[in-house]
Amino acid sequence: MWQLASIFAAVFIAELGDKTQLATMLFATEGKHSPFAVFVAAALALCVSTALAVLLGSVFAQRLEGIPLKLIAGIGFIAIGAWTIVDYLRT
Repeated sequence: MWQLASIFAAVFIAELGDKTQLATMLFATEGKHSPFAVFVAAALALCVSTALAVLLGSVFAQRLEGIPLKLIAGIGFIAIGAWTIVDYLRT
């Protein structure tokens, strides 16, 4: 049970205020779609993208044994952050 709670908390916090959530909020505020339709479409999109992530993660874990995937992911996030900062400083 704690495993589910920790995964839920990590994903929930990571998703707060991200561009996906902001895009969903914009769809809801446009008034072109019902709030229920926006909710269902966004929830389905999140479910499908999460299923894809779990599937790919499982495949990578089987095929890339011994490679520190958390380290690679961390370096990737740092690289994206550095790229974002550099891009911001150029403007």
